[in-house]
Amino acid sequence: MSIRTVTAILIALGGMTAAQAETPVERGEYLVRGIAGCGNCHTPMGPDGFVMEQELAGRLVEDNPLFTAYAPNITPSGRIAQWSDEELARAIREGIRPDGSLIGPPMPFTMYRGLGDDDLNAMVAFLRTLPAVDNEVPASTYRIPLPPAYGPPVESVTAPERGVTVAYGAYLAGPIAHCMECHTPMGPQGLLLDTALGQGGFEFHGPWGTSVAANITSHEDGIGGYSDAELKAMITKGVRPDGSPMFPPMPYGLLARMSAEDLDAIVLYLRSLPPLPDAN
Repeated sequence: MSIRTVTAILIALGGMTAAQAETPVERGEYLVRGIAGCGNCHTPMGPDGFVMEQELAGRLVEDNPLFTAYAPNITPSGRIAQWSDEELARAIREGIRPDGSLIGPPMPFTMYRGLGDDDLNAMVAFLRTLPAVDNEVPASTYRIPLPPAYGPPVESVTAPERGVTVAYGAYLAGPIAHCMECHTPMGPQGLLLDTALGQGGFEFHGPWGTSVAANITSHEDGIGGYSDAELKAMITKGVRPDGSPMFPPMPYGLLARMSAEDLDAIVLYLRSLPPLPDAN
């Protein structure tokens, strides 16, 4: 056997070992603290940004004429402490609490219903390892009727194979990072995923003023004029090619924690979106 062959085998075995070494908790931490951006809503904010001593301990997320939404404390001292892993997984993916009540917006259940079983279970496993933080969060109040459910029961979901592919990029930008929820216009029946996917235009109001979700289709109104490097800087650093800063609520700092391969997959997927001009 040649040295070249032996070297190739050792490299392959090393790659297998690295893949096998990733535990569900490690995968869950990568998702929760990174690309899934859970802390963007669930971690309290102070004048200088996230209060990391209270990571994922809940806060007021949005107060508008339609609802006053609080992201709950999802550390082990919060309300989920009494839930089984299966009940917590169902609450994340389907928006249904153990008592049968529905969790309201802005939790992105349209996207989360596509979470793969392994990733969902990994997120639950990681949440169980967090230090308990005492932080009493009020219940959300909705001044709009909530649907009886967000869809039929989800029995099982198999995620696409990981890799720099359009399919895996779609999975990352959809169920994991839920990019497409904010960047797709809303119609009377919900997100216009079939006709306006990625067209942007949704407004967010906060202390920074008003930010508008960008068109992220391949159209020149969207990302058509950006290089991959420019697009990656916008996603992970919140900086436009001209150096001007972008605004919240996009969690640039959390997205910066994703792997280079996952970022490549997302960019590849965005390049595949049918070109749509800005809605206005």
